[in-house]
Amino acid sequence: MAIASSSLPFLSSYSIHLSPIQNSRRSQSLFLAPTIRAKSNFVSVTRAAKTDLSKEDIVIVGAGIAGLATAVSLHRLGIGSVVVEQGESLRSGGTSLTLFKNGWRVLDAIGVGSDLRTQFVEIEGMVVKSDDGREMRSFRFKDEDPSQEVRAVERRVLLQTLANQLPPESIRFSSGLQNIETSENGETLLNFVNGTQILAKIVIGCDGIGSRVAKWMGFSEPKYAGHCAFRGLGFYPNGQPFEPRVNYVYGRGIRAGYVPVSSTKVYWFICFNSQSPGPKMTDPSELKNQAKELVTNWPSELLNLIEATPDDTVSKTPLGDRWLWPGVSPPASTGRVVLVGDAWHPMTPNLGQGACCALEDSVVLARKLANAINSEPASIEDAFRSYGSERWPRVFPLTIRANLVGSLLQWENPAVCSVRNNVVIPKLVRLGPILEHTNFECEPLLTTNS
Repeated sequence: MAIASSSLPFLSSYSIHLSPIQNSRRSQSLFLAPTIRAKSNFVSVTRAAKTDLSKEDIVIVGAGIAGLATAVSLHRLGIGSVVVEQGESLRSGGTSLTLFKNGWRVLDAIGVGSDLRTQFVEIEGMVVKSDDGREMRSFRFKDEDPSQEVRAVERRVLLQTLANQLPPESIRFSSGLQNIETSENGETLLNFVNGTQILAKIVIGCDGIGSRVAKWMGFSEPKYAGHCAFRGLGFYPNGQPFEPRVNYVYGRGIRAGYVPVSSTKVYWFICFNSQSPGPKMTDPSELKNQAKELVTNWPSELLNLIEATPDDTVSKTPLGDRWLWPGVSPPASTGRVVLVGDAWHPMTPNLGQGACCALEDSVVLARKLANAINSEPASIEDAFRSYGSERWPRVFPLTIRANLVGSLLQWENPAVCSVRNNVVIPKLVRLGPILEHTNFECEPLLTTNS
């Protein structure tokens, strides 16, 4: 269904809002999302064109997991937003990400969990092996936590599923953020590389680990963790042969893992120590060859999996994070600008919590923002400060823990690795306490205007 821009004034790039948010009495109508729903397998988008200055109530920078989940969460609560994305389309590449029960609780709360479950294999447990193929330990997730749910989800499918929940013309592509300015009345001016400008009452930065919004707010660049990761998505058109479990293989200064995603796809990674990230490489076949060289003498099933991987799904990424030291790091918000997900708290993937925490952020922020818009006397600034205060004790310890786990697993010393493989993993490690960080309560978001 085509919708004229005039029928959605707060989404139109040509619209001028009737009035700002008043401190004494806010107009809820400015933020109400339209009741029309996008078709289940289609989302309409608009591309930014060079125009005069436009005005918007809420602008979300970045159409990744954090940005789209935040937009959907707000939409479920009756709050409209515009998502600006530097790419020409939703990200179609990449591999997958592992979501634990906290991630699934958020996806259920925003109404997409059931659709995603039908597409991806539930992972029943994990097995840890040494690089010579010896099994050191195995676990079943539900033996440790009956409520646990683990699935590896294709990033491409997750992004499209979230985008399909948004009203038409909610996402503007080819809108790379160039810089940010603060206007005289406290609104935020977003300048884009294509020459367009948006004056926004509220800005939510979801633009990832290299966030321009975070840089404008005074955050430091993420710190390199000392290791890089190759990733890929193996493809088996006649059906993949692996059991529904996570497989970890630990060597000296290098580790690998692989996990079924669906009936035909299997995600894998190889994490290796490196003093520097090294030059950026774009040749996928060369990346694939380098990945295979790292594990030449490892179990053959890993090598066979890499061989079954299309070149265009292989990537190499330096791993890094940002520690949010109390009293030192900037807060999560400045005025009416706030950060969500990797833009605020990038973390290494060693606990599988980067995407899960971004999803948590999205629903917590959406609830607090909706309450501030729909009720007196809370202010937007207070809502953002409350969000930061609630989320910081959650994400800061996880960031540190993920970093430490990665450092321990990347040991190179032969004696230390022997103790790890023969004592620590087989006899001391317990999965239950490790999974405690996946506990997160999340009630369904209720649309107020349907």
